[in-house]
Amino acid sequence: MQRLCLLHFLKLHRIWTLRQGRALSSAVPAVYDVVISGGGMVGSAMACALGSDPNLRHKKILLLEAGHRKAFDCLPEIFSNRVSSITPGSAALLASFGAWDLILAMRFKPFKRMQVWDACSDALITFDKDAMEDMGYIVENDVIISALTQQLDSLSKRVEVLYRSRVLDYKWPPPYNNGEASPWVEIELSDGQKLHTRLLIGADGHNSMVRSSAGMQTVQWGYNHVAIVATLHLSEATDNNVSWQRFLPSGPIALLPLSDTCSSLVWSTSPEHASQLVNMDEESFVDTVNSAFWSNENHSEFITSAGSLLHSALSFFTPSGTSARQLPPSVARVEKNSRAAFPLGLRHATEYIRHRVALIGDAAHRVHPLAGQGVNMGFGDVASLTHHLSTAAFNGSDLGSTKHLLEFETERQRHNLPLMAAVDLLKRLYNTKQPPVVLLRTLGLQATNALSPVKVWNHFVWGGNNVILLIQ
Repeated sequence: MQRLCLLHFLKLHRIWTLRQGRALSSAVPAVYDVVISGGGMVGSAMACALGSDPNLRHKKILLLEAGHRKAFDCLPEIFSNRVSSITPGSAALLASFGAWDLILAMRFKPFKRMQVWDACSDALITFDKDAMEDMGYIVENDVIISALTQQLDSLSKRVEVLYRSRVLDYKWPPPYNNGEASPWVEIELSDGQKLHTRLLIGADGHNSMVRSSAGMQTVQWGYNHVAIVATLHLSEATDNNVSWQRFLPSGPIALLPLSDTCSSLVWSTSPEHASQLVNMDEESFVDTVNSAFWSNENHSEFITSAGSLLHSALSFFTPSGTSARQLPPSVARVEKNSRAAFPLGLRHATEYIRHRVALIGDAAHRVHPLAGQGVNMGFGDVASLTHHLSTAAFNGSDLGSTKHLLEFETERQRHNLPLMAAVDLLKRLYNTKQPPVVLLRTLGLQATNALSPVKVWNHFVWGGNNVILLIQ
């Protein structure tokens, strides 16, 4: 009898102990090595890169995404109106953790040539690679997200993903542990759950809550420009492997290949003109787009004559140096409901890192779509931060330490700041019809196009809508 009572007591004690343990574990926040806030293209790529790194295989990694899971069960027949120009470097990053193969199995369009020309003169510049190799790839943003989501599914044992998770607040640790406050970043979610992390990566866009909560300042200004995007159907099927860019006085317009019969439009213009473009009927819109690529109404006789003289001189001295002009394809119709508009501006965080926090993608830098390099700059951030965190993990260092985070910040700011300055300069240089400026850029463009050594000069940067080329 005593033995039965003792066994019963021990059983009750064990049950009580387990319940207390569960209650204690639910009261103590889970501690992660890395939490990524924001599951867009850059944030998801960051999660995939960390989850695939062998030096980080024992780390607890969490991705927080406010939206729902985005992966195609069946690829839509209609192209999305939001696309990105993926550079070979970004494609290599995506390939390093398996996402690029998934993109290739869905939908993408390589371009082999780029032509940029001025609406105020005949000046143009073209870029291509030897043997017409791929210069880049036009991919729908939805396709990239779907591929990254599928890759995260395959990494579920190494990367945890919380969809529909809205962050209410971040609490930051002191830079030096005083033994009283928590040494980790605390994250409070809308469902009441609290998490701790050794490193918080902000990938939550240009209105980043991570950045503002951490008190990280930005330099910013608006362009008083709006980008119009749309999916266009061409008048006839072509190889459609050229990225077209024309600088209009009102702003740059680009036609980016999606297939042999479709292209994506990105047109940067004034808010008033953008409103007209969005609301005009389809036939008028198509006529306006074709006119923007073909019309010479902004030409002046003086600029044309000066440009012709320089072209003749350059042709004499460098008979094989100039590139042939191609005519862009004409547009037959616009995809129904594909027209959309969004405001443009420049924003750059004065610092990318602080103790236990790092910013990547649009949270750290936002550029004019004249370059369309937002996602490629973001993927560059991913590659750099992954490298430094991998090295820190290999050395047994604290992932949230500013030592290696500062190395990441220095590396990326040295790349991003000159690129952003170049994009901003090009935007201002081409946003005028003043004859002296038009003449200057006409002569410069023609000379650059004729002199091959200049055109391929290391780190030469030329902007095209959704494309910026670093010719190596």
